[in-house]
Amino acid sequence: MRTLKVAIGLGAALLGAGALVFGNSVANAAGPRPAFQMPFPCGQGWTGNNPNSSAHRTPWEIDWNRGGSPGADLGDAVVAAAAGTVVTSAHQGSANGFGNLVVIDHGGGWKSYYAHLRVRTVAKGNRVAHGQKIGEVGNTSRPGNNISPHLHFEVRTTDRSYPSNIQPAYFNGVRFGYPQQTLISHNCGAAPGNPYTPVGVCGAGYQQIDAQPLTAPGVVAGTVDLLYNSSNGNNCVVTIKHVSVGTKNSTSAYLQVRGRQRVTDSGSYAHYAGPIRATARNTCVSWGGSVGSVRYDSPFEHCG
Repeated sequence: MRTLKVAIGLGAALLGAGALVFGNSVANAAGPRPAFQMPFPCGQGWTGNNPNSSAHRTPWEIDWNRGGSPGADLGDAVVAAAAGTVVTSAHQGSANGFGNLVVIDHGGGWKSYYAHLRVRTVAKGNRVAHGQKIGEVGNTSRPGNNISPHLHFEVRTTDRSYPSNIQPAYFNGVRFGYPQQTLISHNCGAAPGNPYTPVGVCGAGYQQIDAQPLTAPGVVAGTVDLLYNSSNGNNCVVTIKHVSVGTKNSTSAYLQVRGRQRVTDSGSYAHYAGPIRATARNTCVSWGGSVGSVRYDSPFEHCG
């Protein structure tokens, strides 16, 4: 991950809650943590980093990039990490270094912050769903502060004063691997009426390592998910439907370990296809699946 070129001297003034251009909430005890996902579309891989910025006040803020050169991420979509109501959508001017900032109130005393956006695509008062686009990666900041394009992301609660109210981030139920980690986004939007999840279908001990959305014009038909169980070396593939949930239609999932025959589950299913499990420790796998006419086919990968 490239090093962010953040101007020295922003210090405490950069992120102070009192300097933000919006009204502060009355502090109250935070409720249960919302089910946060990464602030990027389903299946994308991003690297988050805390130490690269001198402006960070805690170990928990995250700056995100995925490109290999300065400016590579400029204009990439930023999406809501969880459902909520937009309480801030404004350029912060000289008040702080956030530039174009969106803040979402998720209820229960939890808020998420998305800073330096090139553009904001939501307005104050809008209700947003998780996975809904709220802006684009940018490099906006206070006048005279030159930074490389990236997304600055925070989770805050209202039960403490700044900066102790900045909380460690959790994505897909797992705490971010501070100080730096590369992750695949599972922010695939809601699957209305589908009670099944990849981990639930594959079983105990499996963790998701990759996901690909099955995208048709204007809709995500489903996701193909690759999971791994480190205790036995097994991979698992499952395709979860997002459309026509509960109605049987053509759905498939497959897994092929390099050097072996492909194993496929294909049929008319109401909720999901799979699970396909195979031992593949230190061996490359090809995986994929489909919902209707929309499909994904991976190369041989995940060889470790």
